[in-house]
Amino acid sequence: MAGPSKSMILDPALQKYYEVNANRYKYFRWTPRNAWFSFIFMAVIPGSLTYLTYKTEGKVDFRGKRRGDTLSEW
Repeated sequence: MAGPSKSMILDPALQKYYEVNANRYKYFRWTPRNAWFSFIFMAVIPGSLTYLTYKTEGKVDFRGKRRGDTLSEW
């Protein structure tokens, strides 16, 4: 019962993955695909969400019906 168990044996593929993940900056290269994805995720998506929020600000009333409010208001 006391001794190394099978669950403690390290998988070589996982060890290689962990090493590559820890040293990812050493293997990164700017390719057209990486540049395009970076541009989309750092400029297009935040910019479009910002535009959408400023365009629709104040147009929606999120206050729910409270006691004493009439149904004709809704």
